[in-house]
Amino acid sequence: MPWIDLNRSIRRTLLIVLLPAAIALMGAAWVIHGALLERMARSFVEDRLREEVGFLKHRINQADGSIEALSTGDYFEEVFHHAFAVRVGSRQYVSLGPWKSLLGPLLEESSTGFIRQTESAGEISDYLAYRETFEVGGREAVIVVAEDLSRIDTSQRELHIWTAVVSAVLLGLLVLVIWMGIRLSLASVTTLQTALKELQQGERERLDIETPAEFQQLVRQLNQLLETLDQRLIRSREALANLSHSIKTPITAVRQVLEEREQHLDWDMRRQLAQRLSDIDGQLETEMRRSRFAGAQAGKGAAPVSQARELIWMLGQLYPDKAFELETDLSDERRWPIEEYDLNEVLGNILDNAGKWAVSSVVLSLKEDETGLVIEVSDDGPGIAPKEFPTLGTRGQRLDEQASGHGLGLAIVRDVVLRYDGWVTFDASDTGGLRVRVVLPERVSL
Repeated sequence: MPWIDLNRSIRRTLLIVLLPAAIALMGAAWVIHGALLERMARSFVEDRLREEVGFLKHRINQADGSIEALSTGDYFEEVFHHAFAVRVGSRQYVSLGPWKSLLGPLLEESSTGFIRQTESAGEISDYLAYRETFEVGGREAVIVVAEDLSRIDTSQRELHIWTAVVSAVLLGLLVLVIWMGIRLSLASVTTLQTALKELQQGERERLDIETPAEFQQLVRQLNQLLETLDQRLIRSREALANLSHSIKTPITAVRQVLEEREQHLDWDMRRQLAQRLSDIDGQLETEMRRSRFAGAQAGKGAAPVSQARELIWMLGQLYPDKAFELETDLSDERRWPIEEYDLNEVLGNILDNAGKWAVSSVVLSLKEDETGLVIEVSDDGPGIAPKEFPTLGTRGQRLDEQASGHGLGLAIVRDVVLRYDGWVTFDASDTGGLRVRVVLPERVSL
C-alpha cells in the first residue's frame, strides 16, 4: 500500500490500518444483519402462512367442503391475524373487507405456492400470499392466505435503525479501545526514546530499562555495542599509555645525548643511541601490528575461515621462519554470530602469541561441536607450567607486549570472549607448547 509510510510513524500506521478496518467490518456486520433480518422475517411469515393454510384445509375437510363455519364470527381473524380467501366449487369467502379486491382474483389463478404482490389497496401496498389447491367431496377447493408485509417492513426498519445506532456507539468504543491500545503498546517506545536521550546527554551509561519482549533483543544489542565501544576505548587508552610510557625514557635519553654539545659521539655511544631508537621502532611496530589484526567492522557476523586465512598469511610474513596451518571442515561461506572486529582480535592475539613462542609451527583449528563454536591454537614452543594455567590471561598478570610472553593479548582475548558468554581454557598441546581453546555459544546474544 503506497499510501502508508511505514517509516514515518508506527502510531499513524496502526491508526490508518485499524480504524478503516474497524469501520469496514462494523459496516459489513450492519449490512449482513439487515440481510439476515429480512431473511428471517420472510421465513417466519412463510412458515405461518403454510400453517394457516393447513389449518383451514383441515377445517374444510372436516366440514366436508362446507365454508359456512368459516364465515361466521371473527374467530379466524382473531386467531390468524391474516387475511384469507376460500373457494369450494362455486362458493367462496374472503375475510376482511380491504382484502377482497386483492385476494379474489388469486382464487381464480392456477399457480400454487407463494405470490408476492405490490399492488395498492388502501393501506395495503406490499403483501405475500400463499395459495394451495386440493379436492374435497369431488369438488376443487382453493385456499389463499396473505400477510401485509408493510407492517413487518416498518418494524424491521426500526430494528435496523436501532441496530445502526448501537453499532455506531460500539464503533466509537472500539475506536477508543484501539487508540488506548496503541498508546499503551507504544509507551515502551517512548520510554526507550527517553532512555536514548539520557544516554546521549550522558545521564546514563546503559539502557537498563524494562521493555516488552519485542524490544529486548534491540536493547541487548545496543548495550552490547556500548560495551564494545567502552572496551575498545579502554584498550586504546591503555595502549597509548603503555606506548607513551615505554618510549618516553629512550627518547629523553637520546635527546639529552644529542643536546650535550661537549659530548663526543664515539662508536659505542652511536651504537647505544641506535639501540634505543631500535627499541622505539620495535614498540611502534608492535602497536601497528596489533592494529592491523583488527579488520573493519562489517556487521554482526563474521566468516571465520576467510578471516583466519588472511591472518595466517599476514603472520606468515611477520614470522617467516614459522609455519602456520589451518585445520577446519567449515566452508568459506559459513558465518559465526560475532563481530568481525572482535573475531579478528581473538584470532590475531592468539596467533601472534603462539607465533612468538613457537619453535617451528602453529596450528589453528576451527570447528563446531556440541559445546559450540570452537577455536583452538596450538604451538610447539616451551609452554608454561600447569600451575599457571588458571591465572593465564588475567589482566593483572600483564607482561610487556614488546617482550615475548603470554600477556596482555590473552587478557584482551578473555575480555572479548566473556562479552559473548563464552570461555577460554589453557592446557598443554600435543607438541609440548601451549594450547588455547576458545568456545563461543552457537547462539550468541549480541
